[in-house]
Amino acid sequence: MALALLNYVNTLQGTDSDFRYSGGNTLPLVSMPFGMAAWSPQTNEEGGGWFFHPRHRHFEGLRLTHQPSPWIGDYGHLTILPQTGPLALRPQARSSSFKPEDMTVSPHYFSVFLQRYRTTLELTPTERCAAVRMAFEDGRQARLIISPLKGESYISIQPESRKITGFTRGNTGGVPDNFAMYFVFQFDTDFDMEESGIFDRDFALTGRCEDIGERLGACVGLRVPASGLVEVRCGTSFISEEQALLNLEQEIAGSSFDDVQRQAAISWENRLGRIEVEGGSEEEMRTFYSCMYRICLFPRIWHEYNAEGERVHFSPFNGEICKGPMYSDMGLWDIYRTSLPLYSVLFPSLLGEMMEAWGNAYRESGWLPKWLSPGERSAMPGTLIDAAIADAVVKGIGGFDVNLLYEGLLKHADQSADNEKLGRRGLEMYKRYGYLPHDHFSESVSNTLDYIYGDFCIAQIARALGKQDDYERFMARAQNYKLLFDQSSGFMRGRHADGTWQENFDPLEWGDPFCEGGAWQGSWAVPHDFEGLAELMGGEAAFAERLDQLMSSEPVFKVGSYGMEIHEMSEMAAAGFGQFAISNQPSFHIPYIYARLGDLSKTQLWVRRAMAELFNSSPGGFPGDEDNGSMGAWYIWSAVGLYPLSPGIPEYIIGSPLFGKATIHLEDGRQMVVEAENNSPSHMFSESIRWNGSLWRHHSLPHEELVGGGVLNFRMSGEPS
Repeated sequence: MALALLNYVNTLQGTDSDFRYSGGNTLPLVSMPFGMAAWSPQTNEEGGGWFFHPRHRHFEGLRLTHQPSPWIGDYGHLTILPQTGPLALRPQARSSSFKPEDMTVSPHYFSVFLQRYRTTLELTPTERCAAVRMAFEDGRQARLIISPLKGESYISIQPESRKITGFTRGNTGGVPDNFAMYFVFQFDTDFDMEESGIFDRDFALTGRCEDIGERLGACVGLRVPASGLVEVRCGTSFISEEQALLNLEQEIAGSSFDDVQRQAAISWENRLGRIEVEGGSEEEMRTFYSCMYRICLFPRIWHEYNAEGERVHFSPFNGEICKGPMYSDMGLWDIYRTSLPLYSVLFPSLLGEMMEAWGNAYRESGWLPKWLSPGERSAMPGTLIDAAIADAVVKGIGGFDVNLLYEGLLKHADQSADNEKLGRRGLEMYKRYGYLPHDHFSESVSNTLDYIYGDFCIAQIARALGKQDDYERFMARAQNYKLLFDQSSGFMRGRHADGTWQENFDPLEWGDPFCEGGAWQGSWAVPHDFEGLAELMGGEAAFAERLDQLMSSEPVFKVGSYGMEIHEMSEMAAAGFGQFAISNQPSFHIPYIYARLGDLSKTQLWVRRAMAELFNSSPGGFPGDEDNGSMGAWYIWSAVGLYPLSPGIPEYIIGSPLFGKATIHLEDGRQMVVEAENNSPSHMFSESIRWNGSLWRHHSLPHEELVGGGVLNFRMSGEPS
């Protein structure tokens, strides 16, 4: 088939990153859309979460990975590496150089030629499995090294059935004690047992030992046929070895390597093709579809199908096998802003299944999730699943039990948890004062504002369910952001339990009481009431002036309570967009606030500049951490000319389309088309906007209008209207 859109995807986008500076902090993942099993080249195991870098020229193995972020870490991971000649087992000792032109990393296909071993390794994925093919120039002393990484593992070599089975318990947290990732490798050739064995954490070969231990790996000698080709099928499961075999049968049985690759390509083309864009440059097309690839990786499918065809999953919350769907590996703090609202348009059925899954998480853990990988990691402020659920409810997304999720929302809004990882930290003080006191809690302002927005979102669900008393109660709580606004400075500010303000306030200082920012970035986290925030700042004119100051001032900062320059500070300074720290999610919405209050031209100016100057398809193509598709989704929304400014309110703020035409293929077969006449880098302002032929004078487009299909027409100009 013709790969019309896959050819635009650069999986290396955002991979030129390290601990000190992020160009995306992404991995080049070979995976089915939202696939449970993903694969990435590994070039430096000692790099921890940064185990791949595009400038490295040594290949340590192809890694089965479940890592959603280098800051969270990996679990259930292992590497495979074909090898010839003398046996070498340690990652650095066994690595092989490769030429950049000899490695292909596409969403649906991986290939590398290893110069040291004169061997080509190929892989193509299914949702839970993979087909592997190796081509040996010299089949003598040929082997495949399978190496689980970090933690207890078990491997069994079964030459009679040409099979390797085992499990690894490797993880960086978020799992119950009985967690394991089970695997099976089925070969199409016999084993050379003189070249085979198990090696331990000291990389000593111990024969066919099958003991459970730490960091075991298998060296599998291969009797390579005259063709030099060896094919392997890999199945994975979080349930059992038997389920890994069943997954293999369900997803690959009877299919050739080329058949599996073809099906993976079709799946990706279908996902990428939900939006077709025209009239942009080649680089803009590459950036757009690379971002489309990014939004289709997380959250990751975490359920499997049993022999009866039922969806089942190992619960990372209670350690039991449970029925129903599960999705994991994502932070709600990140993805509620852009990714999930985009799914409500592109993949509404999938979004409904995700909501059903998070209802299952509530059943199994007693609390709704915040940051899953695979179980609760409790990273970042707030309980932003409030906004994710509210956005789905007010948009009429189906497929889940609204009342069950509402029960979970009320629980974390009204009840304290014994475990600080669950629910809302400091809830009793939040209810008593209307805010988290700065003298009792770190990141008090960021957490408080996210709780307050969460209360607004809960109120929207209460109204949809006809629960008027709850609606009024949570809408009242949603006004408490005013308690943290300091009129003397014009910013949100930490406040003590006795009502006094935090001492020595400096809006350029990052950290406590803010998370990954300071007052300049954190004072705009009131997406449910910008009119009220503007009133606090002295009216809309003063509010706009403060926004202008934010966007155009020097990008200076002070390290504050962090005590060091964290990567988000460095990235904001490098971007040169004032205090607009688009390197991090809390700033995503800032340029769209202008349009919400009536100044569309300022939104169009800053959004188009940000797209042009801060995003591209290169390994350094993001202005900060991409985070589970959230930054890629920001670019997609902005390029289409719309933005979900306030999830939980079913509307999209109008921006400035990047392409001459964008066609959104809706799930029910309708189309939503965005046209931009006279569009160019010098013509970014709208002279007029029409919706289905009629002048459109509103700042936003309602969700119900968008999903009903139609044409949004922009006539672009070089001057603000």
